[in-house]
Amino acid sequence: MSRLEAETASASARASIEDPPTAAGPGEPAIRPATVEDGAGVWRLVVDSGVLDVNSSYAYLLFLDHFGHTSVVAETGTEDVVGFVTGFRPPRRPEVIFVWQVAVAESMRGRGLARRLLEALIRLDGCRGARYLETTVTPSNAPSRALFRSLARGLDAELTVSPYLGEELFPEEGHEPEELHRIGPIRITPSTPGPPRSPNAGGQRSATRKDP
Repeated sequence: MSRLEAETASASARASIEDPPTAAGPGEPAIRPATVEDGAGVWRLVVDSGVLDVNSSYAYLLFLDHFGHTSVVAETGTEDVVGFVTGFRPPRRPEVIFVWQVAVAESMRGRGLARRLLEALIRLDGCRGARYLETTVTPSNAPSRALFRSLARGLDAELTVSPYLGEELFPEEGHEPEELHRIGPIRITPSTPGPPRSPNAGGQRSATRKDP
């Protein structure tokens, strides 16, 4: 479950994203759709974040196998995953892109990568037709609050907050409530940021990468 957070922010009721994601410059990570092969790297990044709820490595492998087409990763020339956004389209609400988790490696923070990842996510072919981006957030995550304010502002879209999962629903003690944060409506022009990695025999990673 995501521990992202945002505040209510208002602008116009529609957003337009017409330009494709900016190609990675020198020293910048490339962003592409996720694959099951990224599961281990995503899990390690969640563990290293010290903030996100850590699920089993199996959960990330399974999620990316089923929802890699609605998730993105950022990687360096050394093929390390240095950022990701995991998302999916709720079956009963296909107009929504639901963001599960977002993480950026410490070495890449402060460079706008989290927002680049979110902007790349909503342009994926797998997100075609979606008009809203949603996530759940906790009351104490100020960095994510700023991130989603910035995203909504950049999309010229409305960001609203409503109750979702109360703390009484969580079995562990001290879990903060999760509020539903919703950005939209948005107009999306799909432009998949680079091809997913092709699986190799024996589970080896492909040596070929394409920048978005």
